[in-house]
Amino acid sequence: MKIWAVANQKGGVGKTTTSVALAGLLADVGKRVLIVDLDPHGSMTSYFGYNPDNLERTGFELFQHGGQVPDGLAAQLLQKTSHPRIALLPASTALATLERQTPGKSGLGLVISKTLAQLWNDFDHVLIDSPPLLGVLMVNALAACQQLVVPVQTEFLAVQGLERMVHTLTMINRSRRQALPYLIVPTLFDRRSQASLSTLKLLRDRHKEHIWPAYIPTDGRLRDASRAGLVPSQFDPGCRGVIAYRALLKSLLARQPGQPA
Repeated sequence: MKIWAVANQKGGVGKTTTSVALAGLLADVGKRVLIVDLDPHGSMTSYFGYNPDNLERTGFELFQHGGQVPDGLAAQLLQKTSHPRIALLPASTALATLERQTPGKSGLGLVISKTLAQLWNDFDHVLIDSPPLLGVLMVNALAACQQLVVPVQTEFLAVQGLERMVHTLTMINRSRRQALPYLIVPTLFDRRSQASLSTLKLLRDRHKEHIWPAYIPTDGRLRDASRAGLVPSQFDPGCRGVIAYRALLKSLLARQPGQPA
């Protein structure tokens, strides 16, 4: 099982679109994919037609057992999506209350790691959509993953959010045996915009070692796919956005030599 987290400490940078697009492309070539929504806003959950306000069973249940995950619970929480090879672990808006409910409690940072251990033989790839705030949910995503994808909108305020994310990674890596590899992905790029062009250059200058050399362009077909509840490659496999995400997936898989795609 390969586990990737998609995170940034700023919203609106394309985290959910990136998670769903990569999941769809993996599923299209026969991989069994699990997508995990850890964002209380539930954008990924809503993407596939579920309401994070009134779902009876969600990932929130995982955090109600003192840091342990009862046997079999993970599989009971999974939902179907529009793609037959993609399963969803949905979010609930109740996830936003975790920080208030669990002050001072230890052991909650590995809940998602323990959850995925129960599903290890059921999926080939996992993509975790992380919330844009540093807290127990993002810590879970970073602790569980083997590769971090950091989407960054090509505009100045998003660059500031990236600096906070890199600082967070520095802190997290102090507690890991091995540093977490991460790839910065420029998103929502508009070649007609001077702001996009200058921000892309700034990203490449500041983060040469960790930035993906290409970018994800703005593409209305990605929004249309979201409205239809379909992964982008189902909706329009030839659109600019999907072509870019296909190149990104190839790059991510190449970063893990010796492991089958």
